[in-house]
Amino acid sequence: MLKTKRSDTRNDVRREALRLFSENGYAAVSMRDIAEAVGIRQGGIYNHFASKQDLLADLMTGHMETLIEALNEALSDVANPVARLQAFVRFHVGYHIDKPDDVFIAYMELRSLEPDHRERLHTLRDRYEGVLRDILTEGAVHGLFRIPDVAVQTRAIIAMMTGVTVWYREGGRLGRRDTMESYVQMTMQSVGLIEPAGGERQCSIKP
Repeated sequence: MLKTKRSDTRNDVRREALRLFSENGYAAVSMRDIAEAVGIRQGGIYNHFASKQDLLADLMTGHMETLIEALNEALSDVANPVARLQAFVRFHVGYHIDKPDDVFIAYMELRSLEPDHRERLHTLRDRYEGVLRDILTEGAVHGLFRIPDVAVQTRAIIAMMTGVTVWYREGGRLGRRDTMESYVQMTMQSVGLIEPAGGERQCSIKP
C-alpha cells in the first residue's frame, strides 16, 4: 500500500509540475509552488526528485520515451513506406493534439536543461526523427517519394505537424480526425504524391 501511495505522490508531483511549467514557465515555478499544488510539504518532493532540474528532465525525457514507444506500436503492423508515412503523420498529429502541455514543455524548456539532460533529450529526439527519416529514405529509394533532401524533409514535416498544438482547439472548425487527415494530405503533397490544385499528378492513396 505504501508503494502505491508513493507512486501516486510521484505522479501527482509530475502532473502539477507539468501544469505549472506549461502555464508559467520553468524559471518562474519553485518547488514550493509545486508542493502547494500537490498538497504536500516541500521536502516531500525530494523523496521523488532530487531537484527541480531533475523533475524537468524527468518530464521531458519521459515524454519522448512514451512518444517513441507509442510510435513503434502504431507502426508495428505497417510495412509499405507510403502507408507508414501516413500512419506516422496520423500518430504524430493525434498524439500532439492530446498532449499539448507535454509538447510545449519538450520544446520551450529545452533551453532550461543542463547539458547532460539536454544531450539525453537530443538522443531521444534523434531516435524519433530517425523513424521518419528511414520511411522517407525507403520511399525515395523505391521511387515513391520525390524528395531533394531527406534530412531537411524530415525536419520540415515534423515542424509542420508539431505546429498543430499552436492552433488546434477542441470544438473548433476541424475535429481531431479531420485535422489528422489534413496533415496527411499536406505531407503526401510535400513528398510528391499529391499535386497542388491544377497539377498533373493525383493521389490514389486512401486513408
